[in-house]
Amino acid sequence: MHIEYEEFATIDEVFMFLASAAPPMKNTMPVGSYKGYVMSFIPLSPSTGESYLMIYAKGELAPGIYEFDLATMSHKKVETIERADKSYFVSLTPTRNTIADIAIEKL
Repeated sequence: MHIEYEEFATIDEVFMFLASAAPPMKNTMPVGSYKGYVMSFIPLSPSTGESYLMIYAKGELAPGIYEFDLATMSHKKVETIERADKSYFVSLTPTRNTIADIAIEKL
């Protein structure tokens, strides 16, 4: 497995990258909070699953829904997904993530 990396200084920068790279009309995306990193993996070779881009920042997010406002570049935890003009991230904290373990080991 091959992993490329894109590191950001803040969680909001990760959210900004993902919000701008998301397909149109998709305003809800998962992120992982795992071993001191907030991250998302983008498959670079979707057909084989051999290569991934890890987008990450050091930090942690509690599990839940986060609303991200691109204009102010800020996020806040919310209870529901309500607005089409905002991007939402569902933070998950897995017990084990084998792809993340490999990626973190190589950092």
